Amino acid sequence: VQLQASGGGLVQAGDSLRLSCVASGRTFRGYNIGWFRQAPGKEREFVAGIKWNGGTTTKVDSLKDRFTISRDITKNTVYLQMTTLKPEDTAVYYCAASSRIISSQIGIPSSYEQWGQGTQVTVSS
Repeated sequence: VQLQASGGGLVQAGDSLRLSCVASGRTFRGYNIGWFRQAPGKEREFVAGIKWNGGTTTKVDSLKDRFTISRDITKNTVYLQMTTLKPEDTAVYYCAASSRIISSQIGIPSSYEQWGQGTQVTVSS
């Protein structure tokens, strides 16, 4: 499956953005999809994940009140809704997919076989 992430941009603190991750080549059925982000000089970190079959989500405690992951089966798309954005949310955001991942691995970047190209999110203060 090929992934295309989009929806990033330059926003002000307190604004919202919705990122999209579209699959091409096949559906997301049977996949776990994760959103990660990477700020300059920092390691890639897990933001949220969703199991396509059933829609079970995994969230990071520090972000769960502001970031929501969801899916639209009809559009073969996974979304990351981000609210009350802060300057520290500035990063390149990536979506990733895996057909082999288990629950305990969902937050580990190396567990994913497919990655999108990333979309830049910049939050100004």
